[in-house]
Amino acid sequence: MAKRIIIDCDPGIDDAFLMAMAVASSDIEILGVTTTYGNVGVAHTTNNALRVLDWLGSAVPVYAGVDRAILSNRVDAAAYHGESGLEAPQIGQPKRGAEAESAIHYLVRTLAGSSDKITLVASGPLTNLAIALRLQPSIAEKIDRIVFMGGSTDYGNDSPAAEFNLLCDPHAAQIVLDSGIPTVMFGLNVTHQVIATPRHVERMRALGNRAGRVFADMAEFFAKVYRERYGFEGSALHDPCTVAWLLQPDIFQTRTMRVDVETNSGLSFGRTVHDIWGLGGKPATTEVAIKADADGFFDLLLSLLGKLD
Repeated sequence: MAKRIIIDCDPGIDDAFLMAMAVASSDIEILGVTTTYGNVGVAHTTNNALRVLDWLGSAVPVYAGVDRAILSNRVDAAAYHGESGLEAPQIGQPKRGAEAESAIHYLVRTLAGSSDKITLVASGPLTNLAIALRLQPSIAEKIDRIVFMGGSTDYGNDSPAAEFNLLCDPHAAQIVLDSGIPTVMFGLNVTHQVIATPRHVERMRALGNRAGRVFADMAEFFAKVYRERYGFEGSALHDPCTVAWLLQPDIFQTRTMRVDVETNSGLSFGRTVHDIWGLGGKPATTEVAIKADADGFFDLLLSLLGKLD
């Protein structure tokens, strides 16, 4: 039976990889896509989600979400993804618009009305999810787990201490982590092990299909800033680690622990804190990815891109 998921995202190049993998897999049923600010503003991320889905031939509905954090000032990642968030001219403009219903109301309605539990896959700031949980706490019972990209067990990327997604809205992330819902975290410590090197990019091109060519181009565009800023051999494919884990969890090694987020101002604002020994007395509800089999990840990615046009 296919896993029923809702994707909450801020497309974004690596979000586009995530959506392509989910659309291509027969083991996943995407119920809806909700968008948030993050890599760029929500108007751009919503348009990008529609662009990617239309280009993939998917009619999954898209619901626009919030455009700012609960309390903190807005940051973005246009320096990585381009001003539009998805500098991919091969992917044209969408032929449809977002649904009239807001992302938060869609989440509350869909989860509250579901007879089965649904998995949430989050690849941007967690503001939509946090507000939905605050508006209707009972929906937590309908969420199987939240698989999210964010945080880090070591250093940050948008500040010395914090990873971008959680730095965008640490308070929202803390609400989600305090909800008691099982979570699976893919932080920088593991996503930086999944680098689209020139060898992997050439394997995408060698697929010989449209998807292989376009995603190879996107990976090369994304790689420029990683080489300049971090000295990496290619781009880190952060967000698709979430879907890869849903489809093939043995690609990753995880460890269950308590995770919290620093919400006080200062150098560590937005940093994730990992209680591996249970010293804080809070329940350990988060599986934290520690290690990735990069070759296994790219084998899965390529097998799914190969199923697309």
